[in-house]
Amino acid sequence: MVSPLHVKATPTGREIVHITPERAGWTYVGFRAVRLVAGDVEHVPTLTREHCVVVLTGVVDMEVDGQVFERMGTRLSVFDPVAPAALYVPPGKQVVIRAHGNAEVALCSAPGDDKPRPVTLLDPATMRRSVRGQGTNTRYVCDILPHDNPLAAHLLVVEVRTPASHSSSYPPHKHDLEQPPVETQLEETYYHRLHPPQGFAFQRVYTDDRSLDEACAVENHDVVMVPRGYHPVVAPHGYESYYLNVMAGPNRFWVFKNDPAHEWMLAPK
Repeated sequence: MVSPLHVKATPTGREIVHITPERAGWTYVGFRAVRLVAGDVEHVPTLTREHCVVVLTGVVDMEVDGQVFERMGTRLSVFDPVAPAALYVPPGKQVVIRAHGNAEVALCSAPGDDKPRPVTLLDPATMRRSVRGQGTNTRYVCDILPHDNPLAAHLLVVEVRTPASHSSSYPPHKHDLEQPPVETQLEETYYHRLHPPQGFAFQRVYTDDRSLDEACAVENHDVVMVPRGYHPVVAPHGYESYYLNVMAGPNRFWVFKNDPAHEWMLAPK
């Protein structure tokens, strides 16, 4: 039985997966991924929500209310060690995406606010890339729209590549209580990709009291919704893991709390 937190991808057609706050049963995060072929045009009205449009693979043109951003795209695969092209779009705009060839685009969204915010190209060259963890807990992080970039009202976007046989989002951590500076409340989606694509990975979502305890065997393009609780990921031998995280909450600040049962592994050796 598939977990209620696990959203299976559609294997063919334009729409890969679509998560709305209503579907997730929460307030903030929305996520949609689409696959395009040459000549495809996707219209995205932002309405009352801010968006971060991430070109996961391929090359596209984007137009926002007459402002054109040409040939956006930096890679053929999400596993290429380069940052993606992305565009921040505030509420009340019309986005038109035109594909030059095969492309995959992520539409990450959260509620907007009343503050005027500009349409902004997020330059891959300036995105912060880092290595996190050590040993078989090593993973590679790219901050697309982090909390220390004041551009957005609620939205945070980051991507992570995890080598085969490694763990990620680990030690298990959570961010479901608004108690800064100890922890902040952020809903989150994980959009998973695997290489080779026939692979799978594992993600667990659980709370201290185990009132929520779900284990998901995710396949290529699947989404796991994290409304609360700890949410580690493990990549089996032979398969690299990639995920795109979208987070949002009442305040745009990411502070997490590790599961105390597993914090021992962070102690200096």
